[in-house]
Amino acid sequence: MQFQIDKMGCGGCARSITATIHTLDPAADVVIDLPTKRVAVTSKADGIAIEQALSQAGFPPRRIA
Repeated sequence: MQFQIDKMGCGGCARSITATIHTLDPAADVVIDLPTKRVAVTSKADGIAIEQALSQAGFPPRRIA
């Protein structure tokens, strides 16, 4: 899964996003590209659940793949 997260602007945001995803799937692989504000996630967790958790954490995602 890939997401565009326009509100992600710093390393602290990236850490918060990673932690949020890991609450749903501790084994998830999260790759963050800060300059493009994109997040790639390899996880067994449901994509919709990840989107909802990120939105609740203040980082509304837009799914791009």
